[in-house]
Formats: sequence, C-alpha cells, structure tokens
Amino acid sequence: MARVFVYGTLKKGQPNYKHMINTAKGLAKFQGRGRTVEKYPLVIAGKYNIPYMLNIPGTGHHVAGEIYSVDDQMLQFLDEFEGCPEMYQRTLMSIEVVEWEGKGGAGEGRAAAEGVVECFVYSTTTYPPEWVGLPYHDSYDSSGKHGLSYVLRESR
Repeated sequence: MARVFVYGTLKKGQPNYKHMINTAKGLAKFQGRGRTVEKYPLVIAGKYNIPYMLNIPGTGHHVAGEIYSVDDQMLQFLDEFEGCPEMYQRTLMSIEVVEWEGKGGAGEGRAAAEGVVECFVYSTTTYPPEWVGLPYHDSYDSSGKHGLSYVLRESR
C-alpha cells in the first residue's frame, strides 16, 4: 500500500471523488486530513478549471487535502487519471497530519506520531508561465467562492 495526498477534485464531496470509492479501480482507504509541510501554489487553470499544485516549493500556501492509503491497482489508475507523467508528476512530499482517522489505532497512528507522513502527490512542473500569476488557494472546492466550477471530463 502507498500513501497518496489529494488536494483537488478527488477529495470527499468533490466531482471526481467517485473514483476514490470505486473498488473496480482499486482500493483507497481514507486515512485523515493533512496539509503540505512546505508552501506550494495551488491554482485553478485552463478552460476546464482544473486545480493544479505547481511544484514550486516555498511559494504559495500550505495546501490542505486528504491522505489515502491505496493499493497498486488504484495507484496505477490515479497515474492514468492524472495524466502522469505528462500533465502531473507523482512525487513524494512531506504532509503534516491535521486529523488522523480512528485516533488511538495502533500501527497507522504510530506511523504519524511525529505528525508528518510521506505521501505521493500529483503536482506539476509543466505549466504555462502565466499560471504563476494566478490567485493561489490554500484549499480547493469546485464550488468555492472563486466561481471557477470544474468541468467534468464527460462534459468536455
């Protein structure tokens, strides 16, 4: 099992969360909520209003999201879904645990005893330069006050 940190449309209540709970694509177990230890720019860009975390450490905000434990099948699905490695690149990042699911549990709870876990994160180093000038967000919600609703793939 691998840990994955999701900050955009794959979070609970967001347009693509359905993929995280579709066991035909693999297993994803919610572990808790977290945020990036380093600051990153989270922007909403392109004609489909897709959230992108630009891989520019030290710039932007501590990005909030969710931590999942996924099996190899789900990780492979997520790589394909995220257009990895062309659109997004999957890299290990340090994630500060904000709230751990099932506090008091033995193994997983101890793994986060320091409050920081290593997770795979889909961020991008390949983006138009003007994206750096877009507004930075610390958290993503498709129906947020930014007014940039995500366009589902089946609607494009």
